[in-house]
Amino acid sequence: MTTHDFSDTSALAPISEDRPLPPSSESDLPDDRFLDRELSWLAFNQRVLDLSQDPELPLLERTKFLAIFASNLDEFFMVRVAGLKRRIATGIAVRAASGFTPREVLEAIWARAYELQLRQADIFRFDVRPDLEAAGINLLRWEELTPAEMTEMDRFFDNKVFPILTPLAVDPSHPFPYISGLSLNLAVVVRNPATGTELFARVKVPPLLPRFVKVGDQRYVPLEDIIAAHLDELFPGMEICEHHAFRVTRNEDFEVEEDDAENLLKALERELVRRRFGPPVRLEVEETIDAHVLDLLVSELDVSEAEVFRLPGPLDMTGLWTIVGLDRDDLKQRKFVPKTSRQLSEVESAQAPDVLSVVRERDVLLHHPYDSFSTSVQLFLEQAAIDPHVLAIKQTLYRTSGDSPIVDALIRAAEEGKQVLAIVEIKARFDEQNNIEWARKLEQAGVHVVYGLVGLKTHSKLSMVVRDEGGQLRRYCHIGTGNYHPKTARLYEDFGLLTSKPDIGEDISNLFNVLSGYSRNTEYQRLIIAPHSVRSGLIERINREINHHLAGRPSGIRIKCNAVVDEETIDALYRASAVGVPIDIWVRGTCALRPGMPGVSETIRVRSIVGRFLEHSRAYCFTNGGNHSAWIGSADLMHRNLDRRVEALVSLADPEHVAEVYDLFDLAFAPNTAAWDLDVHGSWNRQLTDESGSALQDFQEYLIREKTKRTTALGSA
Repeated sequence: MTTHDFSDTSALAPISEDRPLPPSSESDLPDDRFLDRELSWLAFNQRVLDLSQDPELPLLERTKFLAIFASNLDEFFMVRVAGLKRRIATGIAVRAASGFTPREVLEAIWARAYELQLRQADIFRFDVRPDLEAAGINLLRWEELTPAEMTEMDRFFDNKVFPILTPLAVDPSHPFPYISGLSLNLAVVVRNPATGTELFARVKVPPLLPRFVKVGDQRYVPLEDIIAAHLDELFPGMEICEHHAFRVTRNEDFEVEEDDAENLLKALERELVRRRFGPPVRLEVEETIDAHVLDLLVSELDVSEAEVFRLPGPLDMTGLWTIVGLDRDDLKQRKFVPKTSRQLSEVESAQAPDVLSVVRERDVLLHHPYDSFSTSVQLFLEQAAIDPHVLAIKQTLYRTSGDSPIVDALIRAAEEGKQVLAIVEIKARFDEQNNIEWARKLEQAGVHVVYGLVGLKTHSKLSMVVRDEGGQLRRYCHIGTGNYHPKTARLYEDFGLLTSKPDIGEDISNLFNVLSGYSRNTEYQRLIIAPHSVRSGLIERINREINHHLAGRPSGIRIKCNAVVDEETIDALYRASAVGVPIDIWVRGTCALRPGMPGVSETIRVRSIVGRFLEHSRAYCFTNGGNHSAWIGSADLMHRNLDRRVEALVSLADPEHVAEVYDLFDLAFAPNTAAWDLDVHGSWNRQLTDESGSALQDFQEYLIREKTKRTTALGSA
């Protein structure tokens, strides 16, 4: 890896500009400099789909990525496509930064998403399903069952399925039924033998029953196949003419703003009910569907021809999670159990580290899931909750689990008489109902619950413990890049900083006062905060790298985040590249920046790593003339993060921590690391082998091995 000098922390000093910056006018940059963000997101989901065909991955991991691809695409249509359609319908949609009209973007989405779903179906039919069968896991259709299995499924249908089905007829006295979003349904055509009249009915596949029903030892059949085979029991005396599976995706995005917290809760609960009735944005049907049945669905659901996705069955690959969960360790990646951070416990032992004692002496940089969340952040709050010298705990919560030990720790602290404040973001998309429930649970326990600032989502990841130490108050803080969610902390890659430094403690205390009271503070020592100063602070540091480069000093920019779409920041990066500043961008999802444009972005490399853990951390690094600096926090380079959310980035002061972040970039951009690289045309190119045909290194598996080595070495010391 590259050797860096991290011994000088003067990067934390105020920025000075010692020479004029290059021209900042947008007219100096080409009009086609932005990739389309929606199509870039689809390219990200294609990278997820690529993993379902990766021969180096165990079979059930490949199956898992088919399910993740399907779930991702569902949310994309529910939110992004729905929002685009709404803006077009209301006349407020404008030409995208990519230069596409809203209609052009929508048509490109339909075409690309359909192409990807057809590819997903082919991967399932011709790759994954045959490989599962070879491994003894059979995903069957009804006609492939043995007579004995059919008999067993007859009993299953009569006892478990038939009593909860509700066939709904469509005729002059029965209007077309409401089709709930993401539900799987059967469109059934029956004939009255007495009159010869054909009639339409809809049967909803019960979502509470297993999607793939076990019919034998690792033999499964789709629930809709079982229902279809027994339609004569639902429509006795009628002739079953045909049946076809279909699925509707609806607009499930919304915004709610209320001045009063209780009104906000009630308004949000009303919107959660309304969400189920959003307009359709996609209709998935089996490719064998008859034209007259499809015409009826299209007419009644009011979807366009482009929104109809004809697909091979079975529909809805999210049901594959049932198969992914099978007890077949031989078909999965080796289990990884996170270890306690070596900064918290120099020698592994059965005794939990005293987190507050360690943080009193030094900052601790955490890297999840390689460093255990439960023996660091979770333990930090649990120990604080029962510490008699702790007077107060303040916490932001964006997403967490319903049975969260974090919530339990806050409740325990309140019960112990401590002052506890929870800034709860109940508008966290698709977690609203869950957040409402545990927010009320916190209130009932005596926790002061605040719902943030009107018009802004509180997305920052902050925790502060105030402790009385001999008559002097000390603040212990955690600033992270991920949610306080113990379950996702084992699946998401994130950074976190535990510190008792007074300047950070003062900053976080001031920010909590902004979130819970009437403070309008905007000045911070070690933090930069959105919407006030993240964009401007990052651009200021980008401009500083331009100055360093023009003065002949070392320069460079390294960015790791989930999305890069903010045009103002991208333009600043283009101007830095234009003068020769080397720039590495490590992005998980959407990237609207176009690397490799002559004279504009030739020094920019964009790389993506998608694997067993979801790369979720955000880091912003600057060479700063040789005095390297690194910032971590909650903000991505997106308009919503920089303009409509409360985000926090913190600078790392410990040279070892800055070096650790830089080392990760070195590893991620190493030529022997498997990854996807973005080219000037907007295509992501994946390299799995080197020129000799040898497999490239899996970034995350390498970190797992290194973590295990370090732990073993410490344990034997």
